[in-house]
Amino acid sequence: MGRKRGFAEAPVDSKMAAGCCGVKKQKLSSCSSSSTSSNNSNENHCKDVTRANGFSGCPGGRNMVVNSEMCCFCFDVLYCHLYGYQPPRSPRFTNDPYPLFVTWKIGRDKRLRGCIGTFSAMNLHSGLREYTLTSALKDSRFPPMTREELPRLFCSVSLLTNFEDVGDYLDWEVGVHGIRIEFINEKGSKRTATYLPEVAKEQGWDHIQTIDSLLRKGGYKPPITNDFRKTIKLTRLAYLEPHLNNSNTGNI
Repeated sequence: MGRKRGFAEAPVDSKMAAGCCGVKKQKLSSCSSSSTSSNNSNENHCKDVTRANGFSGCPGGRNMVVNSEMCCFCFDVLYCHLYGYQPPRSPRFTNDPYPLFVTWKIGRDKRLRGCIGTFSAMNLHSGLREYTLTSALKDSRFPPMTREELPRLFCSVSLLTNFEDVGDYLDWEVGVHGIRIEFINEKGSKRTATYLPEVAKEQGWDHIQTIDSLLRKGGYKPPITNDFRKTIKLTRLAYLEPHLNNSNTGNI
């Protein structure tokens, strides 16, 4: 289908899925002058995120949509919220609309700490503000983040495109496509769940294992049969471009 819509997951509504860095980083800005020392710590951590995610810029020198400022902006938004400062000023990167996800990981082993996004295209400035806090504070799988966790956090920003509805739940490629499934659970309710493109490969899953994991994440509790898998509506998706990617353990 090639339509723009728009990392991932558990039970979700039509907008949300309960679900770093490359160019010159943005200075952590305009929280408050009283936050200088902590801002310096966050700024240094943005450098760490850049290294951790292994994103080194753009082939051929073309301008990338995704860049390190987006992750640093997410840190800035979260920092200001947790410390009660005014939100940071608008960033310098593009404000074009994209489907987006914000993912937080924590610690040396980069355990998932929160991941929520939208499949509807949003202007990046407001979208990243919203989903920075939604993923950090409202992912139902985790308690809200605290100030104490900030120094150990890693952030990923994902922009998605090329959503295609497919007729066969196996019609997608591990390591290339992310998938969003929609199904009717045992109570007759519609549920959805999503994995970003890297998740299945990082976990070492095949198609069936990935589908079954998504069903469980979406709240489906009965035994999973092949006949039930065939009732799933599946949408495959891809990154807009090489994204700000945590290359270590699984995202979702």
